[in-house]
Amino acid sequence: MTEPTFSLCVYCGSRPGNQGAFSEAAQSVGEWIGHRGGQLVYGGGRNGLMGIVAEATLAAGGRVVGIIPKALVEKEWAHQGCTELHVVDTMHERKRLMADRADAFLALPGGIGTFEEFFEVWTWRQLGYHDKPVGLLNVAGYFDGLMSFIGTSVEHQFMNEWQMGLIRVGSDIATLLPALVQDAGMASEARIEEI
Repeated sequence: MTEPTFSLCVYCGSRPGNQGAFSEAAQSVGEWIGHRGGQLVYGGGRNGLMGIVAEATLAAGGRVVGIIPKALVEKEWAHQGCTELHVVDTMHERKRLMADRADAFLALPGGIGTFEEFFEVWTWRQLGYHDKPVGLLNVAGYFDGLMSFIGTSVEHQFMNEWQMGLIRVGSDIATLLPALVQDAGMASEARIEEI
């Protein structure tokens, strides 16, 4: 198998949610990655949106790197069909390895784990720990309430527009994903120039 053209870390639910649009988006994201010779980096589970995006990536010819802690192997039914499946000791190791293996990050609908991972990589970018693009795919208005709350934080001056500019939010896969990959390429070139 040839080297992937890019590596996208996707955070999403280990459940499918209650709307078909969520599963359809996970399927489309996986197909988009695979058809473009990309690599999915994700939490290693085979349930819910996690399993859908992994299966779709594999079916479309992409590579899948799953990273899962030992404690979740049985609970999330680790996806044994991954191109690479890494079983680690802790959540901290999982998140570090996922971040290391990714060129960009994308959050799909999910629960508390998805929120935590999305906010962490956004915070890391703000602090300069990485310069990789971070995206939020707002499927069927799922993140409308979250974005409204974040707007409240900006309004009350706990955040600012510069911080908001560190993420890309969109509902159209065909627009958001190419922008993230393009931004990742630009970030990669900047890192090369620094060396």
